[in-house]
Amino acid sequence: MDYRMERDSMGEMEVPADRYWGAQTQRSYQNFQIGTEKMPEEIVRAFGILKKAAALANHRLGKLDDERLGLISRACDEVVAGKLDGHFPLVVWQTGSGTQSNMNVNEVVANRGNELAGKKLLHPNDHVNMSQSSNDTFPTAMHIAAAVALEDKLLPAIDGLVETFRRLEGENGDVVKSGRTHLQDAVPITLAQEISGWRTSLEKDRAMVELALPGLRELALGGTAVGTGLNAP
Repeated sequence: MDYRMERDSMGEMEVPADRYWGAQTQRSYQNFQIGTEKMPEEIVRAFGILKKAAALANHRLGKLDDERLGLISRACDEVVAGKLDGHFPLVVWQTGSGTQSNMNVNEVVANRGNELAGKKLLHPNDHVNMSQSSNDTFPTAMHIAAAVALEDKLLPAIDGLVETFRRLEGENGDVVKSGRTHLQDAVPITLAQEISGWRTSLEKDRAMVELALPGLRELALGGTAVGTGLNAP
């Protein structure tokens, strides 16, 4: 395997030549060889969403020029689309606040953007992580990933199951069975009535999930290191 040398404030690291990550990711990869639980793809994709959003905000505030915004956006779009999944090797076991995963994304976006540009225009910290901290990006990524999972997967699945139960209610109105309490037969009940209980329970659960969404949409991004917004415009 071919390697290249990557440097950061802690020194040099050998990184596989065909990977976009840098020194901090490689250092975490070598030092935290614990378990097999990789950082979920949903978190990585959420990082792609928030890094692009941060770049757009920094550009709007005059902190990031047009060319760098375009490069970061293109690289982030590839992260969100899953085209760069092989460049995120870290496990969930890492230092507090998810710093290594944040830097993994910063390094991948910067190096992929530089490759697209054909020159070094992006720095992982100075441009991709501009106005951010691991302490606000990782909680933001978790909120985004959770909201997307609820809206795109869980709620549609609940809706499908509710409709199935509704259909089964209509088909089983004349089927009578014994109701059960305390591990024994109780009084008669139709199968449709029993299924209606399942449906109603799911509908109430769905409503509670929807109540959680506004809170998930409140993001920590902009709070930076300790929530005060220091170093954010």
